[in-house]
Amino acid sequence: MDPSVLIGLAAVVGAAWGLAADRLAARWPAHEDGSIRPIDWRTPVVVLVGAAAFAGTVLRFGATPTDFGVVGIYMVALVVLFATDLDQRLLPDLITLPLIGYAVVVYLLGVSPFIATTEDLAWAIGAAVVVPAAMYLLSIPFGQGAIGQGDLKLLVSVGLLAGSGKLFYALIAGALLAGVTVGVLLFVRRISLKSYVPYGPFLIAGTIWAILALAQP
Repeated sequence: MDPSVLIGLAAVVGAAWGLAADRLAARWPAHEDGSIRPIDWRTPVVVLVGAAAFAGTVLRFGATPTDFGVVGIYMVALVVLFATDLDQRLLPDLITLPLIGYAVVVYLLGVSPFIATTEDLAWAIGAAVVVPAAMYLLSIPFGQGAIGQGDLKLLVSVGLLAGSGKLFYALIAGALLAGVTVGVLLFVRRISLKSYVPYGPFLIAGTIWAILALAQP
């Protein structure tokens, strides 16, 4: 099949998964008031992220079935996490913790697309430990909630699965995207300086970009 057709089909499937993830996030975890969010501006955002993640996975890893499977499973989970954090400012343990185990299993099975040597593994483990710990310590002066525990757990899996380099670039890309987005929203007065904007969706977008767009060193 023509690669462009496969990429197009992947985008359609990703968009459908994004829609399903948005509708899941509107219901799960259950809202405290029992409400179910209707379709709103978050829905097309998650749909676009899903389409981009799936199409990018086929474009980058479609020629290598094992790598495609490993990364594809991770992308499926990232889209759901993107939706839940955008909707509820929450990255559920039910997803973030198994992703840490998933990254470990991928390496132990010898099917990691990113970590090939013991040196790679050492750097990955170091980054997966040091980066979340450093971000937690840096957030303490800003008070509780400055960075979510779910964000830190996600960082662990990113480091273990994708390696130290991609974790670093995911953080940078997420921070830049967050800065630009917050700046625009402040300019158009959709938020104020006192508004809380979750970092998780930006971190996830940065992670998707780092995994799919950056070449392996």
